[in-house]
Amino acid sequence: MNSIDELQAALQAHNYIANRSLATAVYLALKLERPLFLEGEPGVGKTEIAKVLAAALGADLIRLQCYEGLDVSQAVYEWNYTRQLLHIRLLEAQGAKAGKAELFGEEFLLARPLLQAIDPQRSQPPVLLIDEIDRSDAEFEAFLLEILSDYQITIPEIGPIRARHKPIVILTSNRTREIHDALKRRCLYAWIEYPDFQKEYQIVRAKLPHAPGQLARQVTRFIQELRQA
Repeated sequence: MNSIDELQAALQAHNYIANRSLATAVYLALKLERPLFLEGEPGVGKTEIAKVLAAALGADLIRLQCYEGLDVSQAVYEWNYTRQLLHIRLLEAQGAKAGKAELFGEEFLLARPLLQAIDPQRSQPPVLLIDEIDRSDAEFEAFLLEILSDYQITIPEIGPIRARHKPIVILTSNRTREIHDALKRRCLYAWIEYPDFQKEYQIVRAKLPHAPGQLARQVTRFIQELRQA
């Protein structure tokens, strides 16, 4: 994307209507290779922009859905203990023993979203969506801060794994709690408001291009009134 206008047009081509300020934030995040932190009420399009951006760039979308109690085994990696056990049994049947290095090789590693996003084998950066970061614990937030500092994860049995291409990172929050300032400072920030009538009408027309204009206006007016009720 060579300009904000080009990015805005690319998003619109995938039925996402982004205003100038949001398009500018996304464009700067791409050019500066910095995470983008999006806050706003539920339903304003924070998650959707990551999906649309991945489609517009032809990149993989990797989504990490946050929740209370999220830990390394769900977010980063864990070992495939079932496969390790089968490997041990196979070697025992052959009269051999498995060494630690053999059992903790990459073929037994189950990569979760954060590790998938920094896979050095990738030929282009994926879009990493860290969704609803405000639902996670402060401990995970601190761990995430370390990863976003150098895009590297160290697995004790294997060593450091570092991204060859920095992932395009989008974090979202419904602001159910405050996110630590240290994490925010790593990111560019944008607040997404509910759309006004004209923008919401454009969204309805983009999603339902064959709907009559009058019906689209009635639907838009109903949504606006319902939101204000």
